[in-house]
Amino acid sequence: MTNTDTADAAATSLQVAELARAGSSLVRITVNNEEAAHAVPEIASRLADMGLSVPLIGDFHYNGHLLLARYPDAARTLAKYRINPGNVGGKRRDENFRTIIGIALANDKPIRIGVNWGSLDQDLLTQLMDENARADAKRTAKEVYIEAMVQSALRSAAIAEETGLGHNRIIISAKVSGVQDLVDVYRQLAARCDYPLHVGLTEAGLGSKGIVASTAALSILLSEGIGDTVRVSLTPRPGGDRTEEVRVAQQILQSLELQNFNPQVTACPGCGRTTSTFFQHMAEDIQTYLRDQMPVWKERYPSVIDMKVAVMGCVVNGPGESKHANIGISLPGTFEDPKAPVYVDGKLMVTLKGETIVSDFLRILDDYVERKYAKSSTVAV
Repeated sequence: MTNTDTADAAATSLQVAELARAGSSLVRITVNNEEAAHAVPEIASRLADMGLSVPLIGDFHYNGHLLLARYPDAARTLAKYRINPGNVGGKRRDENFRTIIGIALANDKPIRIGVNWGSLDQDLLTQLMDENARADAKRTAKEVYIEAMVQSALRSAAIAEETGLGHNRIIISAKVSGVQDLVDVYRQLAARCDYPLHVGLTEAGLGSKGIVASTAALSILLSEGIGDTVRVSLTPRPGGDRTEEVRVAQQILQSLELQNFNPQVTACPGCGRTTSTFFQHMAEDIQTYLRDQMPVWKERYPSVIDMKVAVMGCVVNGPGESKHANIGISLPGTFEDPKAPVYVDGKLMVTLKGETIVSDFLRILDDYVERKYAKSSTVAV
C-alpha cells in the first residue's frame, strides 16, 4: 500500500510504479477525500505512460459511498474496492455499504471486506459482549472480539450477496496486530467460509520487530493453506524504502517454497573460522550483483528465479552446501589464502585463486545463467 498523499498524482504514481516493479501484484491506495478520488484516473494514466498496468485497489473508510458516487471515473478506474464494515456510516452502515456494493455491481468490480480490530463494528461487539455476560459458559474478552470480527466479515459478505454481488467477487480480511490472534481469527474464517482470504498482520511495527512478527504469523497460516493474497505492513523509517514490504512478503513465500521470485542465496553467518573480512566482502558483492542483474535476467530467462546459489565461508559446510546449490563457491576459512572451489550442478568445476576470485566467479555465474536458463526459458511456437 502506498503512503503518499493520493491527491498528489505524480508522487503516488511513482510509488505505485516502484512497488509494482519490486513485484507487488496489486497496489492499494487511500481514497479518503474528493481530491484523492479526483486524482485516481490521472494516477492510472501516468502508470500507463510508464508501461505499467498494475491493478489499483481503492481503500475506503467513512465516506466511500459518497466518493464512489460523486467520482464515477475513479469508480471505473479502480480494480477493486476495499471496504471496512466497521466505519461505513454509523446507524446507516448497512445502507451505505449497499450503496458501495451497487456501484461495484455497476462497474463489475470485486470488493474486499476488510475488518480491522482497531475499527470494529461497535454495535456488534457490544451485542456479543452482552450475550457473553448472560451466558453460562463465558468466553474471554479476546474470544468475543475475534468472534465479532468473524461475524462482521461474514455478515457483510452476506449483505453483499443479497444485494447482487457474486460470491466469487468477494474477498475477506480480518486483521489484528497480535500474531496468535491473527492465527486464531483466520483459522475460524477458513473453517466457516470459502471466500478468498487476504492475510497480513496489521500495524506489525518498525524494522526487525515488524518483519519477524509478520513472518511468524504468515508462515503459520500459509503453511496451513490459509491465505490467497498477502501483505506485510511495516512502519517505514523516515524516508525509508516502501518496497521493503514487498521484498519481505516475497521472501516469506519463497522460504515456504510457495512461489519463487529471485534466486535463493545460501550464505553462512561466519564464525571463528572466517577470520578475515574477505568472506563478508565476497558474500555482499555476489548478493548485490544478483540483485542488480535480476531485472534483466528475469526478462530474458524467466526460470532463473528457481536458481540456488551458495556463498560459503569455510571448509566445514562450504563444499556440501555448494554441491546442493545450482552453483556455489566457498573459501577455506581460518588464516585463508584466498582459494575458492566452485561447484556447478553438484560437481567441482574449478578452484579460483588470488584477488580476482569474485570477478571470476561472477563471469562463471553469467555463463551458467546463459547456458542453463536461456535453454529452459525457450518457448516453442
